[in-house]
Amino acid sequence: MEITLELAGIRKSFGRITAVDGISLQVPGGTIFGLLGPNGAGKTTTIRMIMDIIAPDTGEVRFFGRPRRQEDLRRVGYLPEERGLYRKMTVTDTLLFFGELHGKKRSELRPQIQWWLDRVELSAWANKKVEELSKGMQQKIQLVSTLLHDPDIVILDEPFAGLDPLNQQLFKEVLAGYKSRGKTILFSTHVMEQAEKLCDHVCLISKGRKILDGELKAIKERLGGHAFRVVAQGDLERLRTVDGVDHVIVQDGAAKIFLRPEAEEAEVLAQAVGFLKVREFRSEEPDLEEIFIKAVNDAD
Repeated sequence: MEITLELAGIRKSFGRITAVDGISLQVPGGTIFGLLGPNGAGKTTTIRMIMDIIAPDTGEVRFFGRPRRQEDLRRVGYLPEERGLYRKMTVTDTLLFFGELHGKKRSELRPQIQWWLDRVELSAWANKKVEELSKGMQQKIQLVSTLLHDPDIVILDEPFAGLDPLNQQLFKEVLAGYKSRGKTILFSTHVMEQAEKLCDHVCLISKGRKILDGELKAIKERLGGHAFRVVAQGDLERLRTVDGVDHVIVQDGAAKIFLRPEAEEAEVLAQAVGFLKVREFRSEEPDLEEIFIKAVNDAD
């Protein structure tokens, strides 16, 4: 599979603060790639280095298997975290403006704009000023402006922030459709549930450092054999003291435990029944949020 985007040891400091600390990753073509981490992890700084908004102190950004060229950025659609629309312009004029910035002619843009406005259910607002639109509507227009020139790579910084569930679903459908055409999508988020539903590959970062990356399915398969669901009466928090248990998440009267690689599940269960009345003990695939919590704790 072709590597569309690659980061090779990029690092960026602001004074004494290291925002990104030697991150390397590869984004395969035709996939949805999640750059994940809590607020302040370095996601936006990483994306700005990809887009040549700021330069890395060290390391290299590569597109299509070679060092980034300025013309490569014309093949990218970028939605920044800080949205920016001209409030006094109409929706149509706004989209014409952004399309022309990417070298498109008005004659070819107009039918594309109409198609996109129909797609995001905003055709009735085509001649309204941006300031008349709700925040959710404005974010739809931002997404359309990002995709209007039909880029090969789409980079979205926290695209779901502030969207209601219906508009989140619309964004997901649009991105899935774009991927089906062989396009590559990289987006950042701190909401693991969204990434889990969309992403083929993920990179988890914390405090500017990469702590885990790879194909999401493979990551889950690798870690799934060590995750178990426990439903029991008693003090579930005591599971943290059991030999072989690496990490415990207690929620809603049940616990999910992560075993160390060398641990035997039968031995763990034998210890647990010593202080719990166990009703259920079964292997369970960890979700992405649980994987992230464990990976961050292991890194610290």
